[in-house]
Formats: sequence, C-alpha cells, structure tokens
Amino acid sequence: MSIATRRLAANGLTFTADCAGEGDSVALLLHGFPESRASWRAQLPALAELGWRAVAPDMRGYGDSARPRGLEAYRIERLAEDVAALFDALGARRRILVGHDWGGVIAWHAALTGPPLDGLIILNAPHPARFRQVLRTWDQRRRSWYIAFFLLPWLPEWLLTRDEGRALAGNLKRQCPRIPDDTLETLRRNLLVPGAATAMLAYYRANALRLNRAAPDPAPLACPTLLLWGEDDPYLSPALAAGNEAFVRDLTVHRLPGVSHWTQQGAPAEVNRLVAEWARTRGLA
Repeated sequence: MSIATRRLAANGLTFTADCAGEGDSVALLLHGFPESRASWRAQLPALAELGWRAVAPDMRGYGDSARPRGLEAYRIERLAEDVAALFDALGARRRILVGHDWGGVIAWHAALTGPPLDGLIILNAPHPARFRQVLRTWDQRRRSWYIAFFLLPWLPEWLLTRDEGRALAGNLKRQCPRIPDDTLETLRRNLLVPGAATAMLAYYRANALRLNRAAPDPAPLACPTLLLWGEDDPYLSPALAAGNEAFVRDLTVHRLPGVSHWTQQGAPAEVNRLVAEWARTRGLA
C-alpha cells in the first residue's frame, strides 16, 4: 500500500499529512513530542488494509505544517479543534482517532469534548483523570521532572537543538533502537527550523499547569477505546495503564512488555496486529 503526502487546510491552518487508502472512513493519527508524521509510517498501510483512509499529519507547530506563534495557539482546546477540522476537511463519515504521547493527550480531549468518534486508539497516554490521580505519587512526579524543565525559558530550546539535534535523536535511538534512522533524521532536521523547538515546547508551556489542576471527572467515554501500553516507558508509570476503566465504558487494554515509550515504532507488527484484532471485534474493519 503506497503512502502519499498532501496538504490539508483545516482550522485556519495548513497541515502536511501522509496518507494511505481511500474513502470516507478516516483514521487520523496524531504523533507526540518531539516526533512527526513519519512516526506512523508502519501503521498507515496496515490501517488502509483494514478499509480505512489513514492520515497522519504533522501537528501544528511541527514539521511541514503551519507554525503559529504564541502560547494561546497551542492550548489543548485549539489542538482538539484541529482534530475535528481535519476530519471535516477529509470528508470523514466514520472516524477513528489514534494518538501517541501528546497526540494521545489531544485524542483523549477531542474524544471527550468534540464530535462523536467511532473508535479511539491510544498509545502510552492515560485518560486525563487517571493521570491526575497517579501524578500524586512520587514515582510519577519523578518521571515527570522534565515537564517542569520544559516550562523554563530558552534553556530547553538550547538542549533540544544542541549538537544540531543529534543529542536528542541519539537519546531516542537508545530508548528505542528500532526507530528508523531516516525517521530520526527527519526529527533532527525539523528541530533546527527557526521557531520549531519553541513551537514543540509550547504544547507543554500552554497546557501543563492547566491540565494538571484538580477538575471534576468527566462522564465515562462512550466510544470503543483501545489502550496500548509499552511497559518500559521511562516517562509514564506502569500504574497509568491501569484504572482507566473507570472513565471509559468499552476499554480494551494491552500491555507490551519490553517496549519503551515509543510504542508504535518499538513494536510495529504487534501494534498493527492488536489494532486489527480490536477493530474487527468492534465492527470497525
């Protein structure tokens, strides 16, 4: 199944996306920090073979997509609006939303506040209410130290871009040796575009304190949801893979031992197999 790249106009911005498959059943795949649409290249053909038009955009601020300025442009509400607008721009009749890391955070928010979805697939990102619960533990606070660092001015940008981004790319390769070298090279080049590192960090700076405040638990999510969890995640506690059932009516959870935070790239065949099995049992393939 071939992958094509196209430009999409949505929510007043222009997005660059990789696409596989045809039709109005659309699977939209949202990458996390500090990645790009390239992180989904192993999943696009697999989803297309299930009958979905699979679309992986560079998120706003990333890669070849628009890079608005100012923290307001990166608040979670704006990011969730992008999701609904991209589905509309693609003429989606049926909608599956897939998200990893920050893409997962956005996907949860879009599912809870936006138009109804037919299915939700999350990789290493807990339901927001579950994250607030586990964040009270010292283990998760220790794992989340980097978020506080990212809120500082200019120093995080320097760290991400030092040695022309090779240090960051090397760190990801150590955590997940299966990440393709060309994907890491894309990440490195993207980081060096003027303003790109600041836009990526804006996701944290615009949302971290707001999302972690105490809030009433939302009503249980109705759409079928698949949660895949790489258990060797240095940033998110294994406890976050449990307890999400309290917030989702139809939740399937699969833990992936030996897989790091970079789930779909660390275990692409296993992720594709589990997605296909789940989709078939829920009438989505």
